Amino acid sequence: MSEKQYDLLLQQLQALLSAENNHLANAANLSSFLYHNLEQVNWLGFYLEDQGELILGPFHGQPACTRVPIGSGVCGTAFAEKKTYVVADVHAFEGHIVCDAASESEVVVPFFTEQVQGVLDVDSPVKSRFSDAEKVFFESAVDIYIRSIQP
Repeated sequence: MSEKQYDLLLQQLQALLSAENNHLANAANLSSFLYHNLEQVNWLGFYLEDQGELILGPFHGQPACTRVPIGSGVCGTAFAEKKTYVVADVHAFEGHIVCDAASESEVVVPFFTEQVQGVLDVDSPVKSRFSDAEKVFFESAVDIYIRSIQP
C-alpha cells in the first residue's frame, strides 16, 4: 500500500472510532476494520493486560492463544519493553509462541492508558511482510485508538 492509502485508512479509522469511547467496542471495530482492509494479514487483534498477563481481546482471524505471559513471545516482550516489534520471521524470534502455524511475520504495538493496557498484534502468512511504513501505520492506528477511549 502507498502512504496515501495508509493515510486514507487512518482517516476512516478515526471517523469510525470517534463516536464511541468504550475500549472494547473500539478495539473490536479497529481490529475488524484493519483486518478487512489490509492484504496479506491472517490475524489482527488485541491482547489486554489483566493481573500480570496479556489476555486475548477483540480480534479477527483464526482462534488464538488466550493468555500470554508478560515478557514471553513477541507480544509479551513488546509489552514488557514498551516498544514496537517488527519481526520479519517469527520462527527466528527466540521464545515465539505459535498460536497460528500459518503466521510468518508479525508487528506488535504496545499501548498504555489509565483505562487499558495491552498490545495490538498483527500477523501475516508472508515472511518480511511488514516494513517501516507499516510500523508507522500501526503505531498511528494505536494512537487513534488511545485518543478515542480517553474520557
